[in-house]
Amino acid sequence: MRNKNLRIDNLRIVVFDWDNTLAETRTPLIYSVNRVLEEYGLPDWKISKQLRDPNLSFRDNFPRIFGEKAEEAYERYVEIYLNNVAGLISTFKNTDKVLRFFHDHHILMTIMTNKDRRLLEFELPLLFDRTLFIKIVCGHEAERDKPFPEHARYTLRGLIKDEDISPETVWIIGDSPQDSSCACGINALPIRIGESIWGDDEKHGDKIIYYRDFGDFYRRLLHSADN
Repeated sequence: MRNKNLRIDNLRIVVFDWDNTLAETRTPLIYSVNRVLEEYGLPDWKISKQLRDPNLSFRDNFPRIFGEKAEEAYERYVEIYLNNVAGLISTFKNTDKVLRFFHDHHILMTIMTNKDRRLLEFELPLLFDRTLFIKIVCGHEAERDKPFPEHARYTLRGLIKDEDISPETVWIIGDSPQDSSCACGINALPIRIGESIWGDDEKHGDKIIYYRDFGDFYRRLLHSADN
């Protein structure tokens, strides 16, 4: 769904995905995982990623790629990632404007990511002021990660009652079907920014609002505030 009019009158909480939504982390991810794949004598990510399950997080796909050495390979990935991410990570144009808009309109912001907290906590201050976000939930902290609704419910716990969650009160903003499925699972509004890392999906296509980039999204937010 495109060009749907947004209304912020009753909006209380915005839940942001991190990887490839607020932060361009595909570059450090591919760099780091390719280093690990090479060390283990496996094909590069373009080939190895075909083994992944799109319903699992990047981390939880390691057993499908590295087998019994998955835990060891993941720790090596973390080491390489942390040593290189500062020079490779970036954000997207106009992202700061969107965050400032929600902050100025007193709308709570959270981050919900499948990412390892060790990585998220290291890279978040490289891009943003952490105090913008009232709550941050990472992978393996809820009963189940995205795309399952438990991740969103855990993120929103203490911020809004389950019965008050609706597409008007809670938006979940991400780049992939995992984010959209999680949003629809709790009756929040799924918003997708940019190109999906996992590919297109049709399951919730009639409920999802798509924006080309944060500039497009920001213009819609300004329009919503003027009406």
